[in-house]
Amino acid sequence: MTAKLKAHIVSRGKAQGFALVSTEPISFLGSIDVKTGIVVEKGHELEGQTIKGKVLVFPGEKAQLLDLIQFYQLKKNGAAPLAMINIRTEPIVAVGAIISDIPLVDNVEQNPVNLIKNGDKVLVDAILGSIEIL
Repeated sequence: MTAKLKAHIVSRGKAQGFALVSTEPISFLGSIDVKTGIVVEKGHELEGQTIKGKVLVFPGEKAQLLDLIQFYQLKKNGAAPLAMINIRTEPIVAVGAIISDIPLVDNVEQNPVNLIKNGDKVLVDAILGSIEIL
């Protein structure tokens, strides 16, 4: 099944990969190991899984200013997601994605957290403003 949906561009770029979906917000500061990309937040539904090389789909973030440093470290260490899809993006995370060159979209015409499943192959086109479930 292929579904293509319009989305708002936050950080330009294009990437394709397998989805990792969370119904819970994510804080990049303290919740993710910047060396490995593994979610280390105790009790989080993604605890023990890696965001590295995935299309990370989540509602939004528990954003703090220091999240900017976390994004940079994830990217520098090769542990960042390929792309991200949010319901609503916090400004700090938007800046982090932009400076780390990670494609990011939000305000998708259907709720991406409910629509996309773990392991779905997803194309994030943050140049034209769409996501496609392949």
